[in-house]
Amino acid sequence: MNDIRAIGFDLFNTLIFVEPQTLREAHARLFGTLRESGLPRLEEDAFRKAHRQAAMDHLAQCRASGRETHNRFWISAALQAQGYGVSPDDPTIARAVESYFSAFLEYCHLIPDTLEMLRTLKKRYPLGLLTNFTHGPAARNILEHVGITSFFGIILISGELGYRKPHPSVFLKLVDHFGVEAEKILYVGDDPEPDIAGARAAGLTPVWTTYVVDHEIPYARGILTGVPDPPEPSVPRISTWQDLFSLLNS
Repeated sequence: MNDIRAIGFDLFNTLIFVEPQTLREAHARLFGTLRESGLPRLEEDAFRKAHRQAAMDHLAQCRASGRETHNRFWISAALQAQGYGVSPDDPTIARAVESYFSAFLEYCHLIPDTLEMLRTLKKRYPLGLLTNFTHGPAARNILEHVGITSFFGIILISGELGYRKPHPSVFLKLVDHFGVEAEKILYVGDDPEPDIAGARAAGLTPVWTTYVVDHEIPYARGILTGVPDPPEPSVPRISTWQDLFSLLNS
């Protein structure tokens, strides 16, 4: 792959992983903040179910349209289902969102050898990050917390872009930034549909990383679970960062 001129990365389960208890702890913090903000009679189990349903509904719409959603809409819908007419833009919900994402800082970890990999590649290629994450400030806090912000010439977060992978517009922003032909940009990600199919449809050269699965690292699973179909056999697959270096040197 001597014709590669730039490299883009996904974030979750590509460069970092999130411990399995993260979403449970995040929801507990979210609910606690709502209770402390003047909703003392809010029933936790009913709210949890309504919040999960709202999240699934909004994320299904995202898949259909490509437009990103935000947690404040899920929380507002869940509260309305419990009889509380709280707008998505209410400060109470804003505080709850921040409480929710505060848990991520405690439970996010770099995949082993990622820092050294990024240091090495940065000497050879421009690097960029493109991730699906509903709340941009939280994603940037996570990047700072694990110490990798400085490696990327551009950081693209779906919550700030308004669209999420696999929508082609987000990949094309990465292409525009690098200023090289799309096929000369390697994009490394773990999720077959948004990362691999999305990158390929936009003309980039995808690489499928399966480190987390292959090394049996326990990680938090998203709202919409399920086993996706693997990408086409022609897509290179890596299981370690050494595999990536070997691929780039081939």
